Amino acid sequence: MNFRRFLVLSSLVLAGVVSAAAAVPAIAAGAKQPLVLVGRTNLPGYDGDFDHLFADIGQNKLFVAAEDHGTVEVFNLKTGKHLKTLTTFKTPHAFFLVPGTHRLIITDDSGPRIMDDRNYKILGHIDVAPGSDTEYYDASTKHLYIVTGGGDVHLKNCWLNEINPWTGKVLRQLKFDSDHVEALQVEQHGERMFINVADKNEVDVIDKKSLTIIGHWPVVGATDNLAMALDEPDHRLFVVTRKPTKMLVLDTQDGKNVATVDVPDINDGVAFDAARKRIYVPGAVGQIGVYQEVDPDHYKQIALVPSAPGGKSDLYVPALNEFFVAVSPQYNKPPAGAVLRYKVEPRVASLAKE
Repeated sequence: MNFRRFLVLSSLVLAGVVSAAAAVPAIAAGAKQPLVLVGRTNLPGYDGDFDHLFADIGQNKLFVAAEDHGTVEVFNLKTGKHLKTLTTFKTPHAFFLVPGTHRLIITDDSGPRIMDDRNYKILGHIDVAPGSDTEYYDASTKHLYIVTGGGDVHLKNCWLNEINPWTGKVLRQLKFDSDHVEALQVEQHGERMFINVADKNEVDVIDKKSLTIIGHWPVVGATDNLAMALDEPDHRLFVVTRKPTKMLVLDTQDGKNVATVDVPDINDGVAFDAARKRIYVPGAVGQIGVYQEVDPDHYKQIALVPSAPGGKSDLYVPALNEFFVAVSPQYNKPPAGAVLRYKVEPRVASLAKE
């Protein structure tokens, strides 16, 4: 999710907001907040932008794509200690670990690479168009979807590639008349997927069986729809925009907007917490917005949790009850990156007691 096209907007917003956000006191450990900061790992000497994170629980590793730095950073998942810098990438973006294997598929502008998550050896490549970025695994079909192409690699079109992740074989491709396709979500109990087509300000609906577009849902009142999350049981799609920064809640039965929520500025992610019926939205202004579902049509902000300037990429790991934020270096002077780790409260086991 390359951020260069948003640098002017980012600078203007941050100039007025970061100073106020930085003045918010840190959350004390044990405080009754939805997110409690428990660790921070600083990365001095980095510049540019960070993209997606991935928790490899089996290997106790956290991977972070330092896209503008051209590296993948590896951390101890439990302690936060920086373990290694992987330097053979051009512009890394996202990660997927093939179930039951050690095959970690890393998207990169030069093409997806398959790496052994134990020793970091490159095992192979996947032959698709340049600019591989977003990837999403559909557990119901055991297929992986990767978005490629786009303006960041000087292509007029984008493609959605359906891949067998065990073999790396490309099964089918869907071409978009767009140079900026972003996040996608896939139904596990239905036959559709949803994808942000940012340059057209719409969400496209795709039939999984035919891999064809069956709907175009306009994003009304905002532009640059980048991040997305899905609450499939309640038929709600959460779409976060940049201009202005909003979270739009769409009914997946008809695409209608049922709610619009203000969220922290300059965002690269959104996470849905199914157990607590919450949504987490990080912003580069140094805050994480936490929103509680009152009912499928109404959402209440319950906290603005302090993070750090540049903290706009996130990862929620339900199995660990933890939430991670990657702090992009370009928002700090001198430039410096970091990874923040939060415990999510209350613990799921305690929800039934309250």
